Amino acid sequence: MNRSRRQRIEKAVDAYLAKLEEIKEDLINVLTEVKDEEEEAYYNMPESLQDGEKGEAMQEAIDALDYAVSEIEEEPDFSELYEACGLIC
Repeated sequence: MNRSRRQRIEKAVDAYLAKLEEIKEDLINVLTEVKDEEEEAYYNMPESLQDGEKGEAMQEAIDALDYAVSEIEEEPDFSELYEACGLIC
């Protein structure tokens, strides 16, 4: 593959990854906001409700959102994408 075609591919891959990063940041922001709102609602409810079924369900949702954020924040490995396109990482 000549240099010009390789550069076109690299530019397209880089643009794709930049868009993914933007979407990832947006998703993390929404999940974090919802988790924070759920935590605030949980801590503002009476202790008797916190210990009940509703409180447990809210805590499970908070934990799930926290886990989702941590999973999304992990850096994916796109080396296979670059390799498949004939690019050097």
